[in-house]
Amino acid sequence: MSCFGAGSSYPCVTKEYLADVERCRKKLRGIISEKHCAPLVLRFLWHSAGTYNKKAMNGGPFGSIRFPEELKFEANAGLEIAFKILQPLKETFPKLSYGDFLALAGVVAVEVTGGPEVPFHPGRKDAMKAAPDGRLPDPNKGADMLRSVFGAYGLSDQDIVALSGAHTIGRCHKERSNFEGPWTSNPLIFDNSYFKELLSSTPKEGLLQLPSDKCLVNDPIFRKYVELYAKNEDKFFEDYAMAHMRLSELG
Repeated sequence: MSCFGAGSSYPCVTKEYLADVERCRKKLRGIISEKHCAPLVLRFLWHSAGTYNKKAMNGGPFGSIRFPEELKFEANAGLEIAFKILQPLKETFPKLSYGDFLALAGVVAVEVTGGPEVPFHPGRKDAMKAAPDGRLPDPNKGADMLRSVFGAYGLSDQDIVALSGAHTIGRCHKERSNFEGPWTSNPLIFDNSYFKELLSSTPKEGLLQLPSDKCLVNDPIFRKYVELYAKNEDKFFEDYAMAHMRLSELG
């Protein structure tokens, strides 16, 4: 049995717990692939972790999104679908914390769509109440908003661009966000096409670019990473995996 330090917010992780993690990982692969819900599951993890505030030292990837009041945040519109898909499986693994379960689901969502292998470290202790509202990114705003939100997490400009690359999968829905459409032509394939589309002089009809996407090419610091990742998918995968891990371990 190993522990993450006496008195920390992380419980001890036993061999039995790790065995449950691996069994759950296999089940998640099947469910996420069958339901074609990888983008929604990844968003579920992001919106769970994205409530973290470094200064206040609260919120974050500790399962508080399972509480109805947090699930009903305006920014979480549509995530009740992910909850309904995943909850029956979570109930078959009662020993896993909800935070670990969601973090693992996010890792699998990237994996089954062809993305990089994201390191996963179990041991999150679940929050006992909903996180504060108003801490998630606003898609209607630009660079200042991104730096403010991700800065509160303790993440860098490079992390912001790498994590934005996850928009290579999924789409927006009018009834959830007032936007409609996918970012790329293959929204169930995790690759670097998001960055190529951002730099394209002739955007493809039907594809989406939010204000929070467009600012990545208009801001000179962000743009250098967009250009790097558009040219080098391996580098994008490497940086995304590390940024995703940091996001999933905030706090």
